[in-house]
Amino acid sequence: MSALTATVAAIDCGTNSTRLLVHDGSAVLERHMTITRLGEGVDATRRLAPAAIERTVECLKNYREVMDRHGVERVRMTATSAARDADNRDEFFDAAEAAVGARPELLSGSEEGRLSFAGATAELDPGDGPFLVVDIGGGSTEFAYGLTECEAALSVDIGCVRLTEKYIESDPPQPEELLACLSITEAHLDDVARLVPEAMQAKTLVGLAGTVSAAAAVEIGLAEYDRDQIHHFVLSKEAAEDVYRTLATESRAQRRHNPGLEEGRVDVIVGGMCILVRIMRYFGFERCLVSESDILDGLAHSLLE
Repeated sequence: MSALTATVAAIDCGTNSTRLLVHDGSAVLERHMTITRLGEGVDATRRLAPAAIERTVECLKNYREVMDRHGVERVRMTATSAARDADNRDEFFDAAEAAVGARPELLSGSEEGRLSFAGATAELDPGDGPFLVVDIGGGSTEFAYGLTECEAALSVDIGCVRLTEKYIESDPPQPEELLACLSITEAHLDDVARLVPEAMQAKTLVGLAGTVSAAAAVEIGLAEYDRDQIHHFVLSKEAAEDVYRTLATESRAQRRHNPGLEEGRVDVIVGGMCILVRIMRYFGFERCLVSESDILDGLAHSLLE
């Protein structure tokens, strides 16, 4: 069977969530996202916690059942920031391989950015470029610049889980905690501007991952996740700032009542929003195109080429 007619699967084991995409060469058959918090505490300990590994492997076993149901022939499974930081990543890789039948690939930050760019821009009009694709993850944020292909990519060590664990102790966050998150983010953005100066010339900001999707969902007021409403939603800077102010001034108990904010993101969304609004302020973007096509789509396309 040729690659173009094969049924393939892509799995991304991220710091906060573990996700699956199944594609038959012509259409996406299933997408799943489970918040497993693989990177819980890894910034402080440099190790993946046994409970975090157990949660993630249990999720992968469920994903294996989904893949078997569709007769998946090829799988690419990647691990990103949390695994990059962990001294015991092989312990997780061994268990993940036993659950799925494929061993996770440890992506570098730039590889992660390039795959995210490929997935996010495949449906976009080059006339709207050049694009700056920003993937705000749990442990890292990737920046990828280009028109039809990624021309430059950089990963920096800021993410919704990392910032929350390091700087946000109060509930709701104190102003000085928010300032710390914003200031740390700005310092990393200085690195992006220095190492990927083209980013300052981007015409369209494309935002990926849970923080950005959650911001769009909260702005829309979605009672239940609806990919069609979130994918390619245009989130204005004003709306992003409004969502940030709302969530940052609420306690976790209050925050969970916002339509569109899933339970597993309640504790880390403010850290993620600090990154999003600081990016929009720093680079002068008045809007962010929200994309639900991302690294998973890039991985799947790589199996179908």
